[in-house]
Amino acid sequence: MYLTLHRKQIEALLISLLIMITLPAAAENNGITNPLIRLATTTSTENSGLLNHLLPVFHSASGYKVHVIAVGTGKALRMAQDGDVDVVLVHAPEAEDGFVDADYGDHRHAVMYNDFVVVGPGNDPAKIHAVDDIHAAMERIAAAKSLFISRGDDSGTHKKENQLWKTAGIKPDSSWHREAGQGMGKVLQIAAELDAYTLTDRGTWLAYRDKSSLKILFEGGAALHNPYGIIAVSASRYPDINHTGALALIKWIRSKEAQQLIGDYRIDETRLFTPSANGDQIAASKESADNYR
Repeated sequence: MYLTLHRKQIEALLISLLIMITLPAAAENNGITNPLIRLATTTSTENSGLLNHLLPVFHSASGYKVHVIAVGTGKALRMAQDGDVDVVLVHAPEAEDGFVDADYGDHRHAVMYNDFVVVGPGNDPAKIHAVDDIHAAMERIAAAKSLFISRGDDSGTHKKENQLWKTAGIKPDSSWHREAGQGMGKVLQIAAELDAYTLTDRGTWLAYRDKSSLKILFEGGAALHNPYGIIAVSASRYPDINHTGALALIKWIRSKEAQQLIGDYRIDETRLFTPSANGDQIAASKESADNYR
């Protein structure tokens, strides 16, 4: 007789096996009843390699194991809104504030920031490198009808892109604006294959630049500031979530040790993220963009 399992049942079984296999002695010693924390986060924190840099240290220090679900910010917040995760680490402050205001999350805590950049083919057909304002750059791309690959996935990057088009007074046309519905790494690959422009967070770009023919063609300015926040899902709304674990992760990632690890994380001697748990939310500018070169 064969047993047919649905996808969610399989995922639940795999998570249960993960707990049994990886349950550390530290968890028992610290009195941890649920050592697994479900973290919904953005593809940028995953693609950049930052989480692989941070989470093993947290695991060793606390006994908690973090199960990472890397999706767009919009989907991460929807998962949290449904009580399917314990904590979110995302980068769309307006959406995050709405999530907290609706009592789905406890409080938004600043963790780090970097900035967004526009990358494209080296010959820069829309000549956006010649302007010093991001909205003028977007206007040039639209006027030239240069191919632009959008995340199209309600991620933090997609939200920022939509905001930039709106502020520039542009409604993108499907003849030159294509929505991929993919994560940032895949979108960079598509844009390179099609000699197109795209908007990317700097962390993912730095992780992928050596594999891409694209170049940074516009950067800098407060409009491209990209702050990341962490939020514990509301225990009053979802009593069965691992709220204790979520708070432990939040406390650790904002600690001096973790903030130093974030600041020290580099690819080819270039820093990907600037820690901001001390409240130092400096808007990205031409000067602060120099931090990532």
